[in-house]
Amino acid sequence: MSGSSRRSGTPRVPSGRAMPNDDRLTPPVWPEGRTLPPGGAFSTIGRRNRKIEGLAKVTGRAMYADDLTLPRMLHGKLKRSIHAHARIRSIDASEALEMPGVHAVITGRDLPTRYGIIPWTEDEQALCENKVGYVGDAIAAVAADSELIAEEALKRIRVDYEVLPAVADIDTAFAHPEWKVNETSKDGNISKQVFLEFGDVERALAASDATVECEYWYEGSTHTPIEPHCCLAEFDATGFLTVWSSTQVAHYLHRDLAKVLELPTQRVRVIQPVVGGAFGGKSESFSLEFCASKLSMITGRPVKILYTREEVFYAHRGRHPMRLRYRTGVKRDGTLTGVDAKIAIDGGAYSSFGLVTTYYSGQLLTAPYDLGTYRFDSTRVFTNKPCCGPKRGHGSVQPRFAFECQLDKLAEKIGMDPIELRRRNTMRANSRTVNGMRVTSNGFPQCLDAVERSSGWGEKFRRMPYGRGVGVAGSMYISGTNYCIYPNEMPQSAVQLKLDRSGRATVFCGISDIGQGAESVLAYIVCEELGLELRDVRVVAADTDLTPVDLGSYSSRETFMCGNACLDAARKLRREIAATLAGAWGCETSQVTLAGGVACSTRDPEREHMSVKEAFQRTEARVGTLGSVGWYQSPKLGGDYRGGTIGASPAYSFTAHVAEVECDVETGFVEVKKIWIAHDCGRALNPVSVEGQMEGSAYMGFAEALMEAQVFKPAATHHGPGLHHGPSLLDYRIPTSLDTPELESLIIESVDPEGPYGAKEAGEGPLHPSVPAIANAIYDALGIRCDRLPFDPPAVLRLLRAGDARARWQAARSQAARGESARAGRSC
Repeated sequence: MSGSSRRSGTPRVPSGRAMPNDDRLTPPVWPEGRTLPPGGAFSTIGRRNRKIEGLAKVTGRAMYADDLTLPRMLHGKLKRSIHAHARIRSIDASEALEMPGVHAVITGRDLPTRYGIIPWTEDEQALCENKVGYVGDAIAAVAADSELIAEEALKRIRVDYEVLPAVADIDTAFAHPEWKVNETSKDGNISKQVFLEFGDVERALAASDATVECEYWYEGSTHTPIEPHCCLAEFDATGFLTVWSSTQVAHYLHRDLAKVLELPTQRVRVIQPVVGGAFGGKSESFSLEFCASKLSMITGRPVKILYTREEVFYAHRGRHPMRLRYRTGVKRDGTLTGVDAKIAIDGGAYSSFGLVTTYYSGQLLTAPYDLGTYRFDSTRVFTNKPCCGPKRGHGSVQPRFAFECQLDKLAEKIGMDPIELRRRNTMRANSRTVNGMRVTSNGFPQCLDAVERSSGWGEKFRRMPYGRGVGVAGSMYISGTNYCIYPNEMPQSAVQLKLDRSGRATVFCGISDIGQGAESVLAYIVCEELGLELRDVRVVAADTDLTPVDLGSYSSRETFMCGNACLDAARKLRREIAATLAGAWGCETSQVTLAGGVACSTRDPEREHMSVKEAFQRTEARVGTLGSVGWYQSPKLGGDYRGGTIGASPAYSFTAHVAEVECDVETGFVEVKKIWIAHDCGRALNPVSVEGQMEGSAYMGFAEALMEAQVFKPAATHHGPGLHHGPSLLDYRIPTSLDTPELESLIIESVDPEGPYGAKEAGEGPLHPSVPAIANAIYDALGIRCDRLPFDPPAVLRLLRAGDARARWQAARSQAARGESARAGRSC
């Protein structure tokens, strides 16, 4: 099996690659732990606080990348391929260069260095030099006085193509390895293949009382952030490059710019302005950032490039389409026995995060269930379509859909309530999965209880009239990844904290706030530790010249990792201040408390008190200028095998959903009436932000379940195959506020021992159960199994007409009634 990774008989680390040492940095261990309030009770944490940047956003004062202008600024535009797969014979830009107002044109020859987010799968050029991989691939870039002149210049660039056969889907990629999409592939159109097996799967399945084997299709989807990609680059007279970009990974962009532009890293600065949404779609470098920079280097003038909405669809990096075939077994008492998963992944034209995606498609499969035996065989292929990458819930939303639908089918086979089946298989806190993932806190049982109780499950499941039903699903997700995108032993996140004698704190950090409230989390932590109010904390973030490293906003890592780094920095200063005041008052440092702008002793607060501002000044007089640094590095985690670190996380969140649907049997229209979302986020640092993340996640899952589809035309005027069917927010279907169901968030707090004050992620995990919960609810309502996304009216109607759905629906109810009678008889 060429290109595969087997669990045994392979080295842990591929030869020639450096990985972090096992004895790497260990974050400070505080005697009081990380979860307790510094003064005995929380004053800021746990309250429904505002976001610190919220007012600027709602009043229109926030500055996004496209709001920025510089004197003498030029505008850049990219020429894109009209073919899905073609060799470039020649490019003639002479006519464009002669146009008044055009200052420069660049092609792939000007930016020959390949790059990629994963260092060992670097297969992209900023501009295609020899071959294009999809309709919309960038070929040339123009800098002009205006966008209109640049667009006109693009029309005058002549490209001579040799059109090649296009690989449109997974089956074609396997069937025609000679139509090689990506020249870096060592095996036809295989991007990555992973095979991992834990235990004897065949024996486990053979010992089952019931098995289910089904195939599922998870349609691809894209991020649809409101803000398109945008960047402004200035290469100044001293040879220093500054790039303002709507990225969510400023640190990685910094590294890539230096490499591709052949500049020393210390001559490059990346600044992230306010970002208008990303969801994973801005988590690597894109053509516009390299091209704007190169054009600025050539012209000596600042250059801005703003993608149109159509170009955002071409840039993509969204959800991978996956075909998943699962065999799953269960004992009569509800014990899950084993899973055999075979997964084919459509990756588009380039690697992007695909190596990680291929592992994720199986590594997070088992939890939140205590499954002792499973295997997965996952293959990602290249196709002539925009490249897929990470989207909220990267790589594990698709397998979660398939597995949770399998559980529903197994529960029916053995006549067990699907919530009860999940409850009986829930893994314990402080345990390990069969593939080596360490689980600390676990609030999944409480999540199941919460959605069961709040939804009125007992009165609804298998009891409502035809056309109405409920479904359940569960999941878990990471709080930051242990996997190093580029191997090193340095901290994954760091913070510098400065206290001013005016009573103000400034937090410097590389954190990337893409709307989730990451900067606010840091402000809350500083307020809690140092007794400040939110208005007295300023956060300076994501400027590679001013802030220490944070790897960026992906894998739900910011609250856990940068939060821990901030807690580290703030706690050091708190100790200095407490020591100062304890010396002045003659009390123990443990008796000094800071809260609400006041420092006092718990021994005699009426006499021993002062403002926090004065406490800062006294401490500065004792120890000098007040500043500290904090950092976080996750411990060694994961299984002892190749790929064992992928999916390994210092803490896992857990989620359960119940969805209620109403279906029109005449039209196939499915209306989701309500989704109950229970999410274990550790401690909710700001409940209203956590609820916002939970509702946003459930909304996005609902959208993928019922509406979203990345459709590419087999042919179109002036195009071959591969043109996006509707690259606009008018044609690409996402729910409006009128389409969105009622969402009820139920926060479960398990308080993780390693999270900042016990916090875990809440930004991606709550998406996972939406899709399978809706699919299972449709079965309860109609008696049809929706195993392919999206569940739109034509698909539902086809299923209704394909068999006797009503008879299946009635049989399921009869079975549930018989089970209920049997249980009642046993209890008598």
